[in-house]
Amino acid sequence: MNPNSYDIKSKIGVVFQDVSVFDELTVYENLDYFCGLYIKDKKKRKQYIEDAIELVGLQDFKKYRPKQLSGGLLRRLNIACGIAHKPKLIFFDEPTVAVDPQSRNNILDGIKKLRDNGATIVYTTHYMEEVETLCDRIIILDKGNILARGTSDELKELAEIEERITVEVNDLDNKYIDKILEFKNVDVVTYSDNILLITYKKGKNNISDMVEFLKNNRIKYNKIFSERPTLNDVFLELTGKELRD
Repeated sequence: MNPNSYDIKSKIGVVFQDVSVFDELTVYENLDYFCGLYIKDKKKRKQYIEDAIELVGLQDFKKYRPKQLSGGLLRRLNIACGIAHKPKLIFFDEPTVAVDPQSRNNILDGIKKLRDNGATIVYTTHYMEEVETLCDRIIILDKGNILARGTSDELKELAEIEERITVEVNDLDNKYIDKILEFKNVDVVTYSDNILLITYKKGKNNISDMVEFLKNNRIKYNKIFSERPTLNDVFLELTGKELRD
């Protein structure tokens, strides 16, 4: 693709991790500039800009300059500038880094709308819960190498953890921990701050056996719940748990 390939470029949107807008221009003027790179028809461009503003929730900030915006609003402006021309293929590079929870939800909702409206999204993030929410196909990269690819369910099959049961129980005697370790399929048992955590390598319905064990041993507990492995578990298993730079 050469610098003059505007037909191809007009179908691509890029939202960088670092905010790339003009401080001298207002929110509306920034969008007008970036959208105007590909949309020359003024009437059409005006509608596209309004659509982008509505998508990211900046209706009340059209006349604000970037330095007047909070970090979350600035991120939303950055996204709007990258998608205002309604591209078919959009690259997002960690768009929710260092934003407040409300802005993060707004950003994710906007990306879902783009996806549901037919855009192809290529999304880069370290937040595995975002991946589960947004992505149909997933690639796990480490140091430039592809370690795994597939759907969320396919990747979870790679995890050595099959089920994790958490029990909130007060003053549990260590002898019960030893007994639980003898259970079939149990891999690891930890008990700290009144939280009993049992990790299983196999089986998906171990919670009924655990409830029965607690009942038979007259162990009172506040709550119990079961979790299947998450993408975060898979990511840590594949890439390692050591600290990174």
